[in-house]
Amino acid sequence: MGTLFVGGALTLTLAALAYPSMLGLDTVSSSQDRVISQTQWGPLTEGDRDFVVKVRAAGLWEYPVGQIGVGKGTAKEVVTASNHLIDGHAALDTTCRKIAPMLNITLPNVASPQQVGFVNQLSADPKGNQFDSDFANILRVTHGSIFNTIAKIRSTTKNSLVRQLADQANDTVLDHITVMEDTGLVNFDQALFTQTTPPKLPSDQLTPPAAQPGEPMIVLSPPPTATTTPPTIRQ
Repeated sequence: MGTLFVGGALTLTLAALAYPSMLGLDTVSSSQDRVISQTQWGPLTEGDRDFVVKVRAAGLWEYPVGQIGVGKGTAKEVVTASNHLIDGHAALDTTCRKIAPMLNITLPNVASPQQVGFVNQLSADPKGNQFDSDFANILRVTHGSIFNTIAKIRSTTKNSLVRQLADQANDTVLDHITVMEDTGLVNFDQALFTQTTPPKLPSDQLTPPAAQPGEPMIVLSPPPTATTTPPTIRQ
């Protein structure tokens, strides 16, 4: 996972977070509804493809952030939330890596620049109250921002594999929202303001770079204490 820590660190504050930063999704346009292929599981749109790619990208930053939180979290609730990130995204990653080749989708190996910036910030934070607070608030904003997006994909996609991923992502995100709130560190006024009045970022900051041809795929391995089992994909 070391590649996630390479590059210039971004100095981020909660107010600088952009919607919906968990997946790096940019403004939804009509092109998202364009069908790019017909599959045995239903038509695949640009929005469907982007969803699969960016669920994968979410794990590429939240999984290492969970690892950081296990080591740097001082509140037990932060450590618990960190373990949930690792567990949940390992399971989501398994599903993404299974359905992507079935749908002819190329997955990234690195998160978006914005997401790498979150990892860099939390990696640089000193252990203690600052880390715990930044961790809880960044993750609460990003998960809260994407919740409605998952619901839209689930309610509109005609592809059964994408629906199954959306079901799993919905459960995972709700769990992660809950454990962040359980820390007692979330500033709800600021978090909700950030979600509803997001600043604009260039699209290249929100898009994970494409994997290079022949590049080995990074696997987010389930922890030894995993409690989340990836669902059986119904074909």
